[in-house]
Amino acid sequence: GAPPPRAPLANGTPEWIPATEVRGEGVFLRFNSGRLAEWLIRRSVKAREAALLKGHKAFRTARKLSPPEDGFPGITYVLLHTFAHVLIRELALECGYSAASVRERVYASAYGYAPDMAGVLVYTAAPDSDGTLGGLAQLGQPERLGELIAQALRRARICASDPLCAEHVPTHDRSLHGAACHACSFVAETSCGIGNRYLDRSLLVSTLGGADLSFFGA
Repeated sequence: GAPPPRAPLANGTPEWIPATEVRGEGVFLRFNSGRLAEWLIRRSVKAREAALLKGHKAFRTARKLSPPEDGFPGITYVLLHTFAHVLIRELALECGYSAASVRERVYASAYGYAPDMAGVLVYTAAPDSDGTLGGLAQLGQPERLGELIAQALRRARICASDPLCAEHVPTHDRSLHGAACHACSFVAETSCGIGNRYLDRSLLVSTLGGADLSFFGA
């Protein structure tokens, strides 16, 4: 039927629109596309992407979503998304913000395309003073950020749920993630826009899963 009638914003043509002002800060990191291209041609990485795609198809098929392959973001996105999550968890320990207030934005080339676009924005934004504490930008300084990333990657190697977490394969339970769980990689729903899906810390570092997948080496 027809949509219900709506009251006008003003008697005449409005010269304003509803808006909200937010304040925030963040850290943007761009991945080297050359290194990414080298990583993507590894046989083990291609096999992992095939497993993630199979899990994606099974997930959609179980929910009667067609076509089953539609919407698969590709393994470059999974790598960047997982990196964003482990960095959010590490930053929340250091910057004073709660983990639920730090958010992500992932910029990744679509599945099947060269990794020309590969970046991660970790940020906070709020309509009050919560977005202006300064701690996140301070940690984004080069002398601090490298140390924080190294710490985040070290934590990602071992999970409290290992070996079950590290050995998880998305094709076994029609899921949308690999080696990832609440103990190591998941973040609050307010931080992740896609419900903690498409995550796999074995793409970042070596885990107990044993496959040679890590972008950042041992």
